[in-house]
Amino acid sequence: MNFYEIYGIAYILDLILGDPHWFPHPVRFIGKLIELLEKLFYRFKCKKFFGGLMAVLVIGITAIISYYIAKVSVGLEIFFLYTTLATKSLGGEGLKIYRVLKSGDLNRAKSEISYLVSRDTESMDEVQIVRSTLETIAENSVDGVIAPMFYGFLGALITVHGVSLALPFAMGYKAVNTLDSMVGYKNEKYIDFGMVSARIDDLFNLVPARIAGMFIIPMASFFLGNTFSKPVHIFYRDRLNHSSPNSGHPEAAFAGSLGVQFGGKTSYFGKFYNKPTIGDKIKEFQTEDIKRAFKLMYMSSFVALITFGIIYMMIGRELIGFTWR
Repeated sequence: MNFYEIYGIAYILDLILGDPHWFPHPVRFIGKLIELLEKLFYRFKCKKFFGGLMAVLVIGITAIISYYIAKVSVGLEIFFLYTTLATKSLGGEGLKIYRVLKSGDLNRAKSEISYLVSRDTESMDEVQIVRSTLETIAENSVDGVIAPMFYGFLGALITVHGVSLALPFAMGYKAVNTLDSMVGYKNEKYIDFGMVSARIDDLFNLVPARIAGMFIIPMASFFLGNTFSKPVHIFYRDRLNHSSPNSGHPEAAFAGSLGVQFGGKTSYFGKFYNKPTIGDKIKEFQTEDIKRAFKLMYMSSFVALITFGIIYMMIGRELIGFTWR
C-alpha cells in the first residue's frame, strides 16, 4: 500500500468520523503533557528559555512516539494520521452555529461562538456572529486541515530505518499547534514563557498558509463555481492585513471567494479594536455564508489532498532515507 492510499483512507475516516467528544483524541494527551511540563518549568525565572525547552520536549516526544506507532503497523499509522485532520470537526462547528442562527436563538448562537473565538461575544449581533464564524473557518482550514496534510506528505518523502516520517511530521505539527493554542499568548503570563511556542507555530505555518491562500483555496472556489482570479487578487492585496504573519493568507482567500470583508471593529476583553480589513465588502454578511464557507473548506481539503498527492507521486515514494547501524 503506497502512502497516497494510506492518506486517502485517513482522509475518508476524518470525513466520516470527525472528532467525537467521547474519543480520547491524541491532542488531549499532548495537552496533558504541556500542562505537566508547564507546572514543572514555569516556576523558573528564565521563562523564555524554559518555555522554549518545554516546546522542544513536547514536539520531540510527540514525534518520537509517533515514529514507533507508525513502525508497529500500517493500520495504526492510518488511524493516527486521521486524528491529525479536523475537516469534519471544523465544518460541524460551523454548521452548528448556522442551525442555531436559523432557529432564531441568538443567545445560544453567542454561547456556541464563544467556544471558537477569544473575542467578546455577549454583545454580538447576527452579522458579527457570522463574520466571526467565517474568520474561524478560514483560519482553521490551514491549522486543522491543510497544514497537517502538508506535513504528512512531506514526512512521507523521508524514511528512517524504512519507516516513513509522515506520522511524526503530522503529529509533530499538531504538537506545535497545540502549544500555540495553550501558551502562545501575548498576555502577562505567557508573553515570555510562550514566546518560543508562538514563534515555532508561525514558522511551521509559513509555507502551508501561503500555499492555501495563493492556490488551494482559490482553486476550491473555482470548482464551486466562483472565479479563481478574485480570491487570488484579494490574497495578494490583503494577506498582510493581519496581526498574525500567517492567518491573513487564508482569510484573504476566503474573503475574496465569498465576497465579504473580514476585520473591522472587534471587542476583546471589554476593549474595542479596529482590525485592518480583509476583502471587499460586496455584500453584508448573511447566515447562508456559513454554508458557503463550509463547502469552500471541504473543497479546499480535497484540492489539497489531490495537489499534495500529485506532487508526492511526481517526486517519488522516498526522497531521503536514513539507516543507522
